Amino acid sequence: MKVLPFKIPKPKNEALVYQIDREQVFYDQLHQHGEIQISYVEKGAGSLIVGDSINEYKAGDILVIGSFIPHVFRSDARIKEESLMHTLFFDQDSFGKDFFQLTDLSSIQNFFDKSEFGMLIHSRKRNIIPLFHALSHQNKVEQIASLLMIINQINRSKTTPLSSFVYRKNFTDDEGKRMSKVYDYVMERYHEPITLDEIAEKANMSKNAFCRYFKKRTNKTFFQFLIEIRIENACKLIIKNPELAIAVIAEQCGFNNIANFNRKFKAFKHCTPTQYRNQF
Repeated sequence: MKVLPFKIPKPKNEALVYQIDREQVFYDQLHQHGEIQISYVEKGAGSLIVGDSINEYKAGDILVIGSFIPHVFRSDARIKEESLMHTLFFDQDSFGKDFFQLTDLSSIQNFFDKSEFGMLIHSRKRNIIPLFHALSHQNKVEQIASLLMIINQINRSKTTPLSSFVYRKNFTDDEGKRMSKVYDYVMERYHEPITLDEIAEKANMSKNAFCRYFKKRTNKTFFQFLIEIRIENACKLIIKNPELAIAVIAEQCGFNNIANFNRKFKAFKHCTPTQYRNQF
């Protein structure tokens, strides 16, 4: 299976794909596809990289990932329960080039604008989740009707973007494999020292070429990305282990200096680690 671009398997004349992923871990290779993706995570948790941003996902989340946004789900391997996600795939031309341009559907145009950077849905989930649960028992006409109702609910919901920057050119297969290799290496070794020499070697590039390559595709330096990964994993430990000292968490996430950890944490989360813990 090609890493990038990723093709959503569907019959030639099928406009909408409803897919259930029931796995120990979700598909964990960096990929992009032309279809807009609306997903409801019924079970599971982990990290989600979308465009230039690292996010966390958990059971109960509803996510929208826009057309051709590079993304990867990394399930938390410590969770033994299987992961379960319901997803709808479609694009703006699925029902004809002019369908979503109809005056009757003008109220949902904002959904497509916001989908370009992906979004996490915060409200109206009580209205949306039953629509996802009904999909497996519906015929195609009913599923299309449910999609429109889901889009309408999302359009009226409070949302936050999943990314602030999206590399607009399609990744080649080789680029996808290279970026996936870099992401995998960091996600598995973020708690260890990682030098520019070793990560450039993993990408099979010189240091200068790798720095330019990574910055162009993510809008951030490699070390900014590494720090974000470390901070997001620190957040999980802070929440899940309320008795664990902040200094210990900092060390377990790759920071060998507590002052530096506190400074970086506040820069990314706009609060101290202790204040973050108290919120939960």
